[in-house]
Amino acid sequence: MNKEAGLQGVAGDAIPVAVIGAGIMGHGIAQIFGLAGHPVRLYDPNPEVLAKAKDRVRESLDSFVLAEMVSEDDAVNCLNNIATHAELASACQGAGLVVEAAPEKMDLKRELFAKIEPLVARDAILASNTSALAISEVARDLAEPGRFVGTHFWNPPQVIPCVEVIPGERTDPEVCDRIVGLLEGAGKVPVRLKHDIPGFLGNRLQHALQREALALVEEGVAEPEDVDRVVRYGFGLRMALMGPLERADFAGLETTLAVQRYLLPLLEKRIEGSPSLVAQVEQGRHGVKSGGGFYDWPPEKAAKRQTQRDRALLEIIKLTRDM
Repeated sequence: MNKEAGLQGVAGDAIPVAVIGAGIMGHGIAQIFGLAGHPVRLYDPNPEVLAKAKDRVRESLDSFVLAEMVSEDDAVNCLNNIATHAELASACQGAGLVVEAAPEKMDLKRELFAKIEPLVARDAILASNTSALAISEVARDLAEPGRFVGTHFWNPPQVIPCVEVIPGERTDPEVCDRIVGLLEGAGKVPVRLKHDIPGFLGNRLQHALQREALALVEEGVAEPEDVDRVVRYGFGLRMALMGPLERADFAGLETTLAVQRYLLPLLEKRIEGSPSLVAQVEQGRHGVKSGGGFYDWPPEKAAKRQTQRDRALLEIIKLTRDM
């Protein structure tokens, strides 16, 4: 096994990228690096998931071609850059970057990286796509934690530009510089945190909103559809154009402060899972993957909604690209 390839790459600025996990996030991450010209080795222990991965990438690329964000030739080249691997060792061989996209379980991620670390060159970057787990804790048992970093891609990762880059307590700052450069080269918008914190930026903000949304439904203030409508057709429309702090500047900080002083004491403060969320999960209603959650999701409806979402997001990204 050649362990010296690492970040030396294969041609130009392209480096071999191993993506560990070919499911919801992994196939999209493979698409990102495949479009950027990197040879991608996509691994999954589930043969059925692995067999469907390139078809899922092909379907996703169709939306990009329709939106005129990539050409037909780009799509073909992307698919040619992605190879599926049934063995972890072959996927990792010579990789300069390994991105783990396994389920959100601390022990599973630690076990995976314990296997991955000896398979790659010493200068290879090890990255976890965890959406909330503390990066320092995931890296706890690594022999060389300095090369480990969090890269939180948002679902669908091939569409959403943002990638949070999170250093662990022992991450070498140069590793963050290198991964930021790779992500920018792949057309993403990396957001670099100053230090590790559970949930990072996006999920802390998102789950604060989620907690209040669920509480409003549980208290009988509104139906789930109406909570979603007030976001979709109200303040959510401008969230693609300005974040909460810029919005506060435009609204006036004295107004924002006055609203906070009145409203914050009245907001939901629970620190456990929302009862309505617990009930759904206990009933086996896990959302789209199970066919139902707060809404019913027969396969045809779910597939149509996902396509609508992705194509609309691509159009929004095109409109806001230079803002």
